[in-house]
Amino acid sequence: MQRPFWSGQLQISLVSFGIHIFSATEAKSEIRFHQLNRRTGERIRHKNVSSDEDNVEKDEIVKGYEYSKGQYITIEPEEIEKLRIPSQKAFQVTQFIGVDELTPEFFEKPYFVVPENAAAGEAFAVVRKALQNTGKVALGKIAFGGREHLLAVTVPPDEAQRGMMGYTLRYAAELRSQAEYFADIPKVIVDKDQLELAEELIQRKAATFEPGKFTDEYETALRELIGAKVSHSPLPKGEKKPSTKKVVNLMDALRKSVQGDTAKTPAKRKGPVRAAESSQKLTLVKPSKSRSSQKRRSA
Repeated sequence: MQRPFWSGQLQISLVSFGIHIFSATEAKSEIRFHQLNRRTGERIRHKNVSSDEDNVEKDEIVKGYEYSKGQYITIEPEEIEKLRIPSQKAFQVTQFIGVDELTPEFFEKPYFVVPENAAAGEAFAVVRKALQNTGKVALGKIAFGGREHLLAVTVPPDEAQRGMMGYTLRYAAELRSQAEYFADIPKVIVDKDQLELAEELIQRKAATFEPGKFTDEYETALRELIGAKVSHSPLPKGEKKPSTKKVVNLMDALRKSVQGDTAKTPAKRKGPVRAAESSQKLTLVKPSKSRSSQKRRSA
């Protein structure tokens, strides 16, 4: 198991117990490239140089803040270390919010939250169960990686898991205004028949989310290319570009999409299907979890 990313106290009013936080993600399949000299094949190395092209040793480099054009103040590592704020060693819950209040654009990165030791296990379990029963998320701030983050702690939807999930959140100031980008979208009166076909198309393709079924096909193709070049084999041929024919009639496109999807199933139908009729003959996928559980999973 990896080392904890952060360790400290989880505090709710007068209740306090130790927790460890682990990163829930890893760049497992990422392919990294180096820069090479095309002519010689030698690897390109980057050097630290000052504006007068003099080489600068690593121990001579210090952080600097430009407070005015061309004017800097230096910040030493030990000066940053001396910055003491409560969230460096304690995640203090400031409030609880409903799961539905957190929309996807706020979520940044997931973390695993576990009790620090067996002694903290009882308090951890009580808080976890209380969050689960009330459908609430614990919200507070935590400092790591050179900044203070907003952190949401919640219970995962899988009942078999005894830990909790933490999600760093973006601050409101970091999000651009939706209105700035959506304001110019024209208002459209939705056609009833088109809407019914679109809804049926969605229903036919509805399925339970299985994360393991989705893989990075680009990374797989890149590895095949690298393998072929290493073994001096013929390079794999690229996939044909998908058709980019312009859709002239939305109704026809929807109808053909529904009919094409129907052709893959034993029960074939012709022509457009009305929404009322489709609801009787289609087997809809009903979510097995509550709406709040789905929110946590999508996060």
